[in-house]
Amino acid sequence: MFTILVARRSARFRRALAIGAALTVLSMPSLGAAQSLSLSDALTRVATGDPTVNANAARLRVADAAIAQADIRPRDTIGVDVEDFAGTGPYSPIERSQTTAWYERTLERGGKREARIGAARSELGVVSTRNRLRMLDVLAQVQAAWVESLAAETAIPVAEQRLAAAQRVEAETGRRVTRALDPLFAAERARTAVAQARIALDQARENARIARANLAAYWGGTADFSLDTAPFSLAEATTASAENSPDLALLAAERDAAGTRVRLAETGNAGDPTARLGVRHFGQGNDVALVVGGSIPIGNRAANRGNVARANAEAQAVEAEVAVAQLQIRREIARLAAERATIAAEIVRIEREVLPSAERAVALVRDGFARGGTAFTFLEINQAQQAVIDARSRRIELLRRFHLAGARLDRLTGRHASLLASAEIR
Repeated sequence: MFTILVARRSARFRRALAIGAALTVLSMPSLGAAQSLSLSDALTRVATGDPTVNANAARLRVADAAIAQADIRPRDTIGVDVEDFAGTGPYSPIERSQTTAWYERTLERGGKREARIGAARSELGVVSTRNRLRMLDVLAQVQAAWVESLAAETAIPVAEQRLAAAQRVEAETGRRVTRALDPLFAAERARTAVAQARIALDQARENARIARANLAAYWGGTADFSLDTAPFSLAEATTASAENSPDLALLAAERDAAGTRVRLAETGNAGDPTARLGVRHFGQGNDVALVVGGSIPIGNRAANRGNVARANAEAQAVEAEVAVAQLQIRREIARLAAERATIAAEIVRIEREVLPSAERAVALVRDGFARGGTAFTFLEINQAQQAVIDARSRRIELLRRFHLAGARLDRLTGRHASLLASAEIR
């Protein structure tokens, strides 16, 4: 009886587990289900998972180690001197030797230790800023790949509309050929147009898949995601300023580092004295005595003049590069802003003037073609539909250029710097 009860409970338990597992599987999203991916999602994935993050972290550890090393003063020295242990005449017996054990320390002057630490810390600032710049370059590439993916996705509906229009024309042409309003070759041309439109649609879908795969390659993913094409439209122009450019921030960090190297070079003008304390043992009589000594370099300013001059020249060169970079970045921002404005103006005119007129022409030609009038032929309707396709394709290409220029502006102004991992940029 007990065995039967246990068996029944075990069976019920197994059934409960099976039902629970089935419900869990049903509630999970399908592996094949495409998930919508935004630009922020793509950038965040790369900012936290790109191999550049680990490389940048290693560079920061190098800079930290340099700071720790800069805090170490010159090592003390110990030594032993043995005098008069061999000679001629009265110095020949070894009992007359003198042995001195000594300890020596170098005393740094002129703020050398503080200058070394300051220079090492400024290099850490340069490394951190360069890390940020390196990651922003990667994010700019990701944003450009995202734009290319959106452009490829937006081209699919245009190809679908082209195929649908070609199929309608094929059907209408078939009816006209049956009624002897058009020659037989018109039907063949219509079938050719359908085949070409179908090939164009397949190619558009494949191009979109390849673009998604290229985008996903930045975080090691696959193309099993979808893209919302709503952001692929005209965006309001934002004020871009060169003052927040990460490139200028790097030059500013290098300028600060150059200044600390100047101060470090100037500390070399101060000589570092050494102090020595020893104990001397006299072999004859076993007496001992204290020995005190010291030394200091001479002629330091003349010997260090070249180092100071080089450090000053490097600081002046970095200062000049900052001015040049500011001018170049301002020019680039102005050029991109003007280019985007020109592109936006053309897109607006296409949307307001070209597309409505082309679509009206298609409607008129199609209506006359469908009624069986002899004034309209396959050539007219094909040309009218091609004008619409060309206008829509031109709009997509302009939007692509518009958003690629925006990606470049985002890179120049460091718009996505807030997405970078804190461990990587410090």
